[in-house]
Amino acid sequence: MSIAQALIIDDNANNILVLQQLLTIEGVDSAKLPTANNLLVQLDLLPRIDIVFLDLELPGVNGYEAIEILHAHAATASAKIVAYSVHISELHNVMELGFDGFIGKPLNSESFSDQLWRILNGEKVWYSS
Repeated sequence: MSIAQALIIDDNANNILVLQQLLTIEGVDSAKLPTANNLLVQLDLLPRIDIVFLDLELPGVNGYEAIEILHAHAATASAKIVAYSVHISELHNVMELGFDGFIGKPLNSESFSDQLWRILNGEKVWYSS
């Protein structure tokens, strides 16, 4: 049985694969979406989500638009939403827009476990490399 449920929204299959592997090691189940287009419809098909890893640069609906949808939907209203991006320059913006954290790409597998559990336990984590 999984400890938590994650949603990965990223258009890069390699990024999704790496993140899913790290989450599996931590006992966290994950679902993935390659885009935030039709996000409301997709969220209706998912179980309760505890944490969302949201790429900021997505085709169509970007991460900044998607966070509003995620905060408003029942399945993700209480989920921790983490900006997951190569753009460290966006750190200030994500802090102001209500994200619960920022984890830079590429992921650091040595620190990921600590970052994940701190975020799930309610701590804001701003990690850029």
